[in-house]
Amino acid sequence: MKKKILIVSLMLISFTLVGCSRQEEDDGINYRQSMRDFVQGISVYAKDINPDFIIIPQNGHELITKNGEETGEPVMDYLNAIDGVGREDLFYGYNNDNLATPVSDREYMEAFMDIALNNGVEVLVTDYCSTESYMDDSYSQNAVRNYISFAANHRELDNIPAYPSIPFNMNGNNITSLSEAKNFLYLLNTDSFNSKEAYLSAIQNTNYDVVIMDLFFFDEYELSASDVESLKVKQNGGTRLVIAYMSIGEAEDYRYYWESDWESNSPSWLSEENPNWPGNYKVKYWDETWQGLIYGNNRSYLKKILDAEFDGVYLDIIDAYEYFED
Repeated sequence: MKKKILIVSLMLISFTLVGCSRQEEDDGINYRQSMRDFVQGISVYAKDINPDFIIIPQNGHELITKNGEETGEPVMDYLNAIDGVGREDLFYGYNNDNLATPVSDREYMEAFMDIALNNGVEVLVTDYCSTESYMDDSYSQNAVRNYISFAANHRELDNIPAYPSIPFNMNGNNITSLSEAKNFLYLLNTDSFNSKEAYLSAIQNTNYDVVIMDLFFFDEYELSASDVESLKVKQNGGTRLVIAYMSIGEAEDYRYYWESDWESNSPSWLSEENPNWPGNYKVKYWDETWQGLIYGNNRSYLKKILDAEFDGVYLDIIDAYEYFED
């Protein structure tokens, strides 16, 4: 009996140590806190230039609490640094597009969203569904919970959905803060537009309160401040917010910062290619060189976004810590 108890005790100790190592590796890097620090650094830099600049990390909801559990203590330094949280697949798309997210997974994610909301951080949900009744359900389910939502009928985020014919909760209000928004459009891929003018015109002719888009057209042509300014008025005359997408947990080989020899002579902070998204590479996001490409100087990605006079930034691959923990 004593031997059995000893074995169980050792197993529990081993389990505890494994649990600790998921957040901190032998080299002393706490992957979750490193991502929090990264986001907070981006926030400080941007808000020092523009105090009203909006910071919205997408996914990575475990960063909201200290222990990464839905019952954990909120990390207030992190929550105070951001204005919103983005969450994909909350009601539709978690296991497959146009498929309802399992209730247990939804409730788990929803608990974190509510922690954010209860601490003054807005929640933006992107569901992936194309059946009209599912899209209706997504909008209504999110609205009941006071989440701002977008039902994307293409995972590629390459179109302005024809359904619904008018945005959910469409209004003519002037939207000057994220808390005033009732809906948003998430449009990243510009391949279906034959010119920058056609792309800008398509957005101008909508009544979404918030537009999340790329800084670049065709991954090559950088939008100007006048381009962005032309999008800040809805078709009905109300003003809206225009937010720029920026990935900080992966490097993209089609971005301006990419150097041609990196695939054969890669920098120490560049890791494996994402098999699900060719051309996207995991990065050691705590590395100073990578962070210097993202923010903190006049040549950085974030400075380009600020110079183009976007109202905020939508940060992707926040959950990159999962890759390194695994």
